[in-house]
Amino acid sequence: MSQKYGYNHGDFSWNELAPNDPQAALSFYREVFGWKVETLDMPEGPYNVLINGEEKIGGIMAKPAEQSKAPTAWMPYITVDNVDETVAKIESLGGKVIVPPSDIPVPDGPRLSIFQDPQGATLGAITYANAPAGT
Repeated sequence: MSQKYGYNHGDFSWNELAPNDPQAALSFYREVFGWKVETLDMPEGPYNVLINGEEKIGGIMAKPAEQSKAPTAWMPYITVDNVDETVAKIESLGGKVIVPPSDIPVPDGPRLSIFQDPQGATLGAITYANAPAGT
């Protein structure tokens, strides 16, 4: 039986934004979509989890200094059964790993990686520690 949408292998499941001014972005998106926000203290700084209804759907954080010249854009993540195996497949097919597989330091946090496909499109792959049961 499949899990709830967003937690199955191949589902788009999380979206992340790292603008220069996260507070301005939060104000904008809260006003436009009515999203609620839960702020987590992370080693890199505040991470703002976006909540639509009862679903956590994404996050907004400050753009890291090393990416200051990069354009601001949403980063979609696709759920995979195993990030490490997916990264190995990506590399074998000519993709480039930007962020190697990493655990997010929160209880039951996901494991993720960011990569570019052979055409240069950037995506994230994510594996959730605890996926909810199907609806």
